[in-house]
Amino acid sequence: MSGLIILDRDGVINQDSDAYIKSAEEFVLLPNTVQAIVALKRAGYTVAVATNQSGLARGLYDANTLHLMHHKLQTALAAQGQQIDWMMYSPHLHKTVCRKPNTGMYLSIAWRFGLSSLMNVPVVGDSWRDLEAAMAVGARPILVKTGKGLLTLSKHSAEIEQHQIPVVDDLLAAVRLLGVAV
Repeated sequence: MSGLIILDRDGVINQDSDAYIKSAEEFVLLPNTVQAIVALKRAGYTVAVATNQSGLARGLYDANTLHLMHHKLQTALAAQGQQIDWMMYSPHLHKTVCRKPNTGMYLSIAWRFGLSSLMNVPVVGDSWRDLEAAMAVGARPILVKTGKGLLTLSKHSAEIEQHQIPVVDDLLAAVRLLGVAV
């Protein structure tokens, strides 16, 4: 089993906050995150992260702080001999081509890995905008209940049912849904 998988960050990989994650200390991995990503990597997946980070434009943290957060994740994975293959973020506050629900980050990830299509590529997210962007590029959205997932489920249950979007407890459950041994 192999291929590309795209993960949202806040609420999927790490704890989310309505007040934004503004420091490496506030960047706290959700339970089973490392186990889930290690399982994906061992199964041959290329793991990319696509995350809106409007806190940059809001002046809540700077690019160096964002990189420290991502370094914290990469360090936890490196302890298991793995890493995220590519991390992409949109620093913008207002709608831009790269800010989800627009598809720019997903299309850039496809280009980065030489893919002409994201058809059926799993995209794991906790917000409706993650799922919208995934559907817009033909990817396979999966909703996790962590982060804002339960709120997304309650606000968009009809659309989630209509599009037959799988809903799982967390990233580890999404990995299992894909048939990856954990």
